[in-house]
Amino acid sequence: MNEHIALRTLRYVILAIGMLFIIVPMYLTLTIAMKTQEETAKSFFSLPSSFYMGNFMEVVNKSEFFTFLGNSVYVTVLSIVIMLVLIPMVSYAISRNFRSTYYKLLYLVVISGVFVPFQAVMLPIYRHMSMLKLLNQNGLIVMYVTLAFAQGIFLCVGFLKNVPLELDEASKIDGCGTWATFVRIVYPLMTPIIATILILNSLWIWNDFQLPLIILNRHPDFWTLPLFIYNFKSEYSSNYNLAFAGFFISMLPILLLYGFTQKHIIGGLTEGALK
Repeated sequence: MNEHIALRTLRYVILAIGMLFIIVPMYLTLTIAMKTQEETAKSFFSLPSSFYMGNFMEVVNKSEFFTFLGNSVYVTVLSIVIMLVLIPMVSYAISRNFRSTYYKLLYLVVISGVFVPFQAVMLPIYRHMSMLKLLNQNGLIVMYVTLAFAQGIFLCVGFLKNVPLELDEASKIDGCGTWATFVRIVYPLMTPIIATILILNSLWIWNDFQLPLIILNRHPDFWTLPLFIYNFKSEYSSNYNLAFAGFFISMLPILLLYGFTQKHIIGGLTEGALK
């Protein structure tokens, strides 16, 4: 009994510490963004005396903020749409032919990408994208889709192994071909794992800094929000209020997406990784 209480207490302590790591940075970001420089100089950690929105307006008006926002939306949305079309299709083909040596080898080759550190491929990526003249937003989309395949196929194939083959056979008896079976029956059943792929990759692409730095940094017109925030922070490093307002604005869309869809993550990950 005492051991059970001790374990429960330890669990709550760990959860409380984890919450602090999330809440404290969010608190500082929002409160500093809503203060004037004079308020921040007086007390860095105190609540703002009023809901001052001038810093947010200044961030938007002082820069081509909406251009960079549009770049991030374009790259994120198009990458996700392509992923949600290609990854389930490839996963379906692999899962339904897993006894074949060819498909099994293909699966192993694809998921081996999970074990390759990004730092090991940064230079080859830049050289190949430069040779192909893809140092732009479309090249960035190609890289995101390519890098998402390993994790996405691992999760989807694991999920599809739990979808009985009898459904495919029944649909064939009803006159459906392979494509119709996938689109009308299998794809709708993949909704939990598709939601997981959508959320995880949206969070990654929206907040990613390394790939845009490598591929898009040649011209400011191509920047996504993380690159804009990085350069904005450097320009206004002495003005914490503007810098933190920029941080919060860039985080807000993806926080809202996560808040509305986070319930799908654990369920989808569990089903895709374990079934």
